[in-house]
Amino acid sequence: MQANKYASNYSAEDKRVKQLSARQQSWQMAKFTLFSISAGVIQAASFTLFNELLGFPYWLGYGVALVLSVLWNFTFNRRYTFRSVENISKAMLLVFLYYLVFTPLSIWWGAALTDALWNEYLVLGGTMVINFVTEYLFQRFVVYRYTIDTNELARREEQKRAKGAPAAEA
Repeated sequence: MQANKYASNYSAEDKRVKQLSARQQSWQMAKFTLFSISAGVIQAASFTLFNELLGFPYWLGYGVALVLSVLWNFTFNRRYTFRSVENISKAMLLVFLYYLVFTPLSIWWGAALTDALWNEYLVLGGTMVINFVTEYLFQRFVVYRYTIDTNELARREEQKRAKGAPAAEA
């Protein structure tokens, strides 16, 4: 079964970053953007709840809201954006390592900026933009670099495309 070769070890042939056409790359980025917006809504709404109603300090409200949005975003991007069969534990570990670096840095600069009387929502928005760009690059070129378009959704789409395509030229 082809999917199994991606689940654990990669042959030398498989150790290539998947090349996408400009159209595929644009569509992948559009999906990542839409899922990130939905995760951003979750993060902003939960941050607002923690900040306004519960009076959490910036770092705590931001940290909990970030975890909620990451779990949402990871689930949808793995299945629909990158369409990967990558081992969930391995992929989640790699995303966790990204956030092991990003989270303390973003909490540090967020707390420093809000302590300097910057608006909490301006800081949150800027941080979310930085997170969006760096996380896309990390997931595309680290987490899913060898396993893009390997899940059942991608295979069905490829089979559908192959059935409708004219015979290959010799």
